[in-house]
Amino acid sequence: MHSALAFLSKKEGWIMKELNIFIRPEKLEDVKAVLDEVHCGGMTLSTAMGCGTQKGVSEETVNEIKGYKTTINLLPKVKVEVVVNDKDVETVIARICEVCATDHVGDGKIFIKDVEDAVRIRTGERGIKAL
Repeated sequence: MHSALAFLSKKEGWIMKELNIFIRPEKLEDVKAVLDEVHCGGMTLSTAMGCGTQKGVSEETVNEIKGYKTTINLLPKVKVEVVVNDKDVETVIARICEVCATDHVGDGKIFIKDVEDAVRIRTGERGIKAL
């Protein structure tokens, strides 16, 4: 972040983080409650299929797709994308881990990225005010 805008955003306290949260579908309502607790201004949800260290389902399921035999080893997940004030990030992460942990492989992951700025299209507000 070498731009003047990035310097300005940090100087004015606009430090924001984007959280990409991959969770079990049945934990969505719990995550929404956590985000509501910290007054998160909004979220984007997507359905996803994937696998991590568990490599998907444990039983081998062979399907035929367009004439090719393949093993389907992807599990359903929900991707929640939010942008939060930097000061709230650790609280959000701790609460999501608390409500989503089942002590089993496949509970999910959270990826954290810096956000340089945000603009509310309707009003032109920038930074935290745009969230």
